[in-house]
Amino acid sequence: MNDLLSQTRRHFFSRCGIGVGSMALGSLMARDAALAPKKTHFPAKAKNVIFLFMAGGPSQLETFEHKPLLTKLNGKPIPESYTKGKRFAFMDSSHRSDLLGPKIAFKQHGQSGAWVSDYLPHTAKIVDDISLVTTCKTDLFNHAPAKLYMNTGSGLFGRPSMGAWVTYGLGSECDNLPGFVVLQSGPRGPRGGAVLWGSGVLPTTYQGVPLRNQGDPIVNLSTPKEISVAQQRQVVNAVRELNMKRLVETGDDEITTRINAYEMAYRMQTSAPELMDTAGESQATLDMYGIKDAKETSFARNCLLARRLVERGVRFVQLYDTNWDHHGGPTENLEKHMPLKCQDIDQACAALFKDLKQRGLLDDTIVIWGGEFGRTPMGEVRESTGRNHHIDAFTMWFAGGGFKGGVTYGQTDEFGFGAVENPVHVHDIHATILHQLGLDHERLTVRSQGLDFRLTGVDPAKVIKPILA
Repeated sequence: MNDLLSQTRRHFFSRCGIGVGSMALGSLMARDAALAPKKTHFPAKAKNVIFLFMAGGPSQLETFEHKPLLTKLNGKPIPESYTKGKRFAFMDSSHRSDLLGPKIAFKQHGQSGAWVSDYLPHTAKIVDDISLVTTCKTDLFNHAPAKLYMNTGSGLFGRPSMGAWVTYGLGSECDNLPGFVVLQSGPRGPRGGAVLWGSGVLPTTYQGVPLRNQGDPIVNLSTPKEISVAQQRQVVNAVRELNMKRLVETGDDEITTRINAYEMAYRMQTSAPELMDTAGESQATLDMYGIKDAKETSFARNCLLARRLVERGVRFVQLYDTNWDHHGGPTENLEKHMPLKCQDIDQACAALFKDLKQRGLLDDTIVIWGGEFGRTPMGEVRESTGRNHHIDAFTMWFAGGGFKGGVTYGQTDEFGFGAVENPVHVHDIHATILHQLGLDHERLTVRSQGLDFRLTGVDPAKVIKPILA
């Protein structure tokens, strides 16, 4: 029905006079702006999302999965029944079956008694407020495809990311910033790149917009000093008029995106620098996040910016922190580098949760923590210890936005290799996030090239109701 209405409008505008067409089209755009807030399918429990993405696949066996038998049988062969018929991304065949026990202690925390390793002392203090899901499962075992799958529900290029789907389904409550913002930390960008926050078959107005921590938040956002505000406004208006004429002639939705992008960029020249300037934050807040320099580029500062973004009405904020790939060797040593990565993010994650809660933002905001997959109970030995990619069981946690606190959902076997109770597929996670936002994952679709696309694909997906309040 929407496609038919769109075609009818295009037919009218392409044949009417430019003056009348532009007036009508301008009115239509004002009324049906792509990012205007939209109605939900049913009452929502949340309206914003912050996804803390640990790119590289954090080991659940060094963080949240306490497996005493794994430690006891360190160096012993894993029963062949676990690995028979399984594929792994990388594995030295001579060490394929050797179990690798974690070298870090685990303790139970909070009234819930959730197990957390000593690598995450700050996260351990909020376990009574989060839902730990230990039986997450995905389909792809190499980094870029698995990141794509976790973010878009598919290993194929051209599918919209979860952030794009959410802004498409709900619009945004912020006029001066994008509806979907991406922040990055670590020595490089995540494998897969911009397709991880792309819009795919949706209009590009819904794609994620990366903000930089240094210089202009967006490249070339600032106006050259020799150009006055009035001159710049004239340029934006002239470009808008040219784009409007072309839109009337063609009815191409991407031209609407282009018009909106120019207008958003113009408004962001004020709003983006104000967002990035954390000088007004109290020293107590900076200390809570562990920010030593208010101008530094770090995961901690990105967590603070995430809070500032949802405060301003941004719908979906995704933080990518890279270098969680611990195979072994001098740069991927599990024992040496895993504790450093945990130290990088632990205090900031807990601080973000506390900050949202004390400001009254947590009830409306879903916080997600996790990566693209987990790690094998078996070791992968090169020059030192490490673990291989593992898709059958890994841990993610969820907080705020109608998720229960103090819940550990799912049960894995004695080695943490696979689920024995309540497996949770990536599509189940997507369905649950959309459900909390008031969106039915089966009804949130878009038709492209004769096919109906949705975040959860064509396979059955279920909402994980036991972790919902």
